[in-house]
Amino acid sequence: QVQLVESGGGLVQAGGSLRLSCAASGRTFSRYAMGWFRQTPGKERECVAAINRSSINTYYADSVKGRFTISRDNAKNTVYLQMNSLKPEDTAVYYCAADTLSSGFSVRTTGYDYWGKGTLVTVSS
Repeated sequence: QVQLVESGGGLVQAGGSLRLSCAASGRTFSRYAMGWFRQTPGKERECVAAINRSSINTYYADSVKGRFTISRDNAKNTVYLQMNSLKPEDTAVYYCAADTLSSGFSVRTTGYDYWGKGTLVTVSS
């Protein structure tokens, strides 16, 4: 069983920055691929960033490339999402997810078997 707890969401003006954190329980965090997803009402949950176990491989959605950075600290069982140059369209509930089963990472929700409860990010114009 893996528990994921997100933090760091909040209200920020357009152009500002936030850093989301996701703390994971368990002793094998370094074996998990991790992803950050976001969802707005009426839309499907989308992957904005993902990172493999060793941090060698990462993925970014086109909409966030150059603005968001995913990273992980396996010693702290934590994955981060640094969000810069935020835009109103980045407003969403952000979820972190763990893929404990595969060796790579997925950009699909079905590729992850554990989810946090989400943290709300609101970007005002």
